[in-house]
Amino acid sequence: MCGTCGCGSGENGVRILSPAEKNGHHHHDHDHHHHDHDHDHGHGHHHHHHDHDHDHHHKTVLEVEQDVLQQNEVMAARNRGYFEAKNIFALNLVSSPGSGKTALLERTLKDLKEEIPFYVIEGDQQTLNDANRIAALEIPVVQINTGKGCHLESDAVYEAIKKLKPEENSVLMIENVGNLVCPSMFNLGEAKRVVIISTTEGVDKPLKYPDMFHSSDICIINKIDLLPYLDIDLEKLKEYALRVNPKLQFFEISATKGDGMEAWYTWLKKNVMVESH
Repeated sequence: MCGTCGCGSGENGVRILSPAEKNGHHHHDHDHHHHDHDHDHGHGHHHHHHDHDHDHHHKTVLEVEQDVLQQNEVMAARNRGYFEAKNIFALNLVSSPGSGKTALLERTLKDLKEEIPFYVIEGDQQTLNDANRIAALEIPVVQINTGKGCHLESDAVYEAIKKLKPEENSVLMIENVGNLVCPSMFNLGEAKRVVIISTTEGVDKPLKYPDMFHSSDICIINKIDLLPYLDIDLEKLKEYALRVNPKLQFFEISATKGDGMEAWYTWLKKNVMVESH
């Protein structure tokens, strides 16, 4: 996680922007978990002292990581309380890059925006590209640029919510940074976590990245329109995913062609109705 992947270096703070802020003016700067590490490079008779320092450093990193997760959980609980108080059904969309999260989101918003009030938080390291795509559909959207960060955290989502101001009885779609590792550990206060995997990614992603699939409620298999051109066994993919999480619910869709979307829409509308009661 942060201690090993470097996303907590704080070299590039989180920015929360609206699509209109194309020049990159910072609405909110938030440096995440800046860590300064001192290293003892002594040699010779200092060898045992160096080992002690290394063990101490390792312990410190673990403690910092645990503290980061604990702080995130506190803010996630705050987000969850806000969502529940306003009957906002929040979904955390997670996947590897290129799985079709944004295409799925665009299709869903376009087809259902007359029935459901949607709000969107986009997460990427840089650019407003995805937020601009959502804004083109006339959906309220805020972009979180994480800089060096490889995932969204609940405090940044909280700041984005304050800027977005979602109404009661609405749906909040949070499109996380494309990454199947770190986002699995950071709860954002969502009601459901939706992992998207495309048919082009192979069958063993659930086994390679079990934490993400274990922590998700829904698994959407995208790009089924490409199946005639691929050597992939969807049943094997689902079998592997169910090994990790027997409670996963699957939807097989093509976000670009529209195949299978009705089942996803039915689930979404049903859960929105449940949340509003």
